[in-house]
Amino acid sequence: MEEIQEKNLNGDAITKLDEIVETILGGDKATFTLRDRTSGEILYTYRGNRLMRPASNMKILTGAAAIAELGVDYRFKTEIYIDGNVEDHTLNGNIFVKGYGDPTINEATLKHFAEVLREKGIHQVKGKLIGDDTYFSGDTLPPGVDDEGETHYYGARISPITMSPNDDFDASTIIVEATAGNVGEKPSFNVIPHLSGMQLSNEAKSVDKSAENTLEIRRINNTSQIMITGEIPEGETAKVWVSHQDPTKNTLLFFKELCKDAGIRFEQEESIDSGITPNHAKLIHTHKSRSIAEMFSIFMKLSNNSIADIFLKTMGKQKHGVGDYEHGLKVMRAYLEKQQIDFLTWQFADGSGLSHHNRLHSNGISELLYVLQKEPYFRNFYESLPVGGNINRLVGGTLKDRFLEPELQQRIFAKTGYIHEVNTLSGYVTGKTGRDYIFSIMLEGREEGIPFLDEGLKAIIEVV
Repeated sequence: MEEIQEKNLNGDAITKLDEIVETILGGDKATFTLRDRTSGEILYTYRGNRLMRPASNMKILTGAAAIAELGVDYRFKTEIYIDGNVEDHTLNGNIFVKGYGDPTINEATLKHFAEVLREKGIHQVKGKLIGDDTYFSGDTLPPGVDDEGETHYYGARISPITMSPNDDFDASTIIVEATAGNVGEKPSFNVIPHLSGMQLSNEAKSVDKSAENTLEIRRINNTSQIMITGEIPEGETAKVWVSHQDPTKNTLLFFKELCKDAGIRFEQEESIDSGITPNHAKLIHTHKSRSIAEMFSIFMKLSNNSIADIFLKTMGKQKHGVGDYEHGLKVMRAYLEKQQIDFLTWQFADGSGLSHHNRLHSNGISELLYVLQKEPYFRNFYESLPVGGNINRLVGGTLKDRFLEPELQQRIFAKTGYIHEVNTLSGYVTGKTGRDYIFSIMLEGREEGIPFLDEGLKAIIEVV
């Protein structure tokens, strides 16, 4: 009896947690579960089986399933084929780029592809540059992405052929930077790595440094037209990630430009197309990405939506032969069943948590976080979680500006989540007494929920 009493929270702690839920988290807006990290026993739960939108806490499920089912050593590949002979440095046929979802392809990768073609003696191409993006199927736009989100990096389309502008791996995006000029002039702009076949219209104006910054950079919904509008004060800059309208086409258009830089010319003016790689085509190069283990920390710490849905579709293709959301979610359900998680009431729409149609509960999320500790890949998972108050963005991730107090350092390792009027945080925490816990907090119905969530967790740490 004494051992049980030692493990459980005392009555005073329970009363204080009740007060925190009611006065800080908000009783009608919250669900909260606290478990002992060693035993997995639920020590406190408030509406723990209530279904709520998880936002990016969905990535806990997707990430765990991907690292288990695909494996930490899994690498995405991209294949280059030709379907004709090379004579006098001329390819009498087409070049095929067959994609398998690699989110890490960047300018350097595409330059290397161009170098491979040159090494094969190709200086001129009579045929086309064809993208085979049939590895994934279904709509490229993630579920739940509205007209506004479709133009932003967080709602970027999911394609087997894509590219990222930097090592954050925001696949299917480019970065547009604008810098103010002299008053009355248009700001200058820079695109990283390339416009990739999109068009940019600069209608903005530089204004006095005392004026308000109203600059906006965005792609017009369902078009390839990027607009820079508004006013930008002298001395200021702006940077926006803009999603591709057609990731396969946009990636190939940039690849074609890099081929041109490498001395490879396409005879046809309209040389970009999509299609299926024919059986008789010759494989001339296979590129492999860094492993899932190597990209997993970026995925979780920076809460990368594109990678989440690429993981999901890849699981569906690998396990069921269909690379879409339905079959990817089927793999995830099987994984949760294998882990004996009570998920029967849960509702799934995507892998990222961006959709408002996902529904999970804090009891189940915290249960998964407990059982993961027994898995051989747990270290990869745990080290990928954002660390509260660590200002290094590749360590603190989405928690780098939260829990900055010295006494909270190295206490909170947790996945954040946000969509409109939803804030979530689930992970591992060390209480004031030094005892380790697993927690899951989900808030709904607040326009700005982070202050309530963070103050609530700080108060919880003081109690336990």
